[in-house]
Amino acid sequence: MSGTTARRRGRPPRAESADTRDRILTAAREEFSAHGYEKTSVRGIAKTAGVDSALVHHYFGTKEQVFEAAVAVAFAPALNAPNALAEGPLDGVGERMTRFIFGVWENPTTRTPLLAIVRSAVNNETAAAVFRRLVAAQLMRRIAAQLDHPDAELRAELAAAQLVGTALMRYVIKLEPLASADLEQIIARVAPVVQHHLTAT
Repeated sequence: MSGTTARRRGRPPRAESADTRDRILTAAREEFSAHGYEKTSVRGIAKTAGVDSALVHHYFGTKEQVFEAAVAVAFAPALNAPNALAEGPLDGVGERMTRFIFGVWENPTTRTPLLAIVRSAVNNETAAAVFRRLVAAQLMRRIAAQLDHPDAELRAELAAAQLVGTALMRYVIKLEPLASADLEQIIARVAPVVQHHLTAT
């Protein structure tokens, strides 16, 4: 018998399992960011992660499910946005939420995966559907739950549309002069609109 220990068959140990999942998610974010949803394949994700394609399917299932898992991790910082509604007086919620969202976009660590998500969602309906599910279930409903209005969900979605639209023009399309404008100037102009959507009677 050789000096090397034979690897046991069956599921990998829990620590190894978590490490493999993390590597796959990191690889998926890199692949979706570089190639978009349509041109990214499970095989390409597996190659970048240094694993077999079967392991990607084992942990996540289809490419759509891999994308959704990668999106959920990348989108996690933005999910703290509803907390901005509870951090101070209601008449300042527009500025707090606007400042928080643009803070996420301005940070290179969180901006890169968000760019991958938005680009994929804009160009592919499957990716867009995943993005809608995540935004609706985990962000918009949480924000709406904190608003005391019968049309709270619509208000939350209009506020989000203002923020996402501005971010799209600034960070993805890079339309000038918006792309190079001072962040404080943008916040000063966008925050009152967000405030109106959320609280105006």
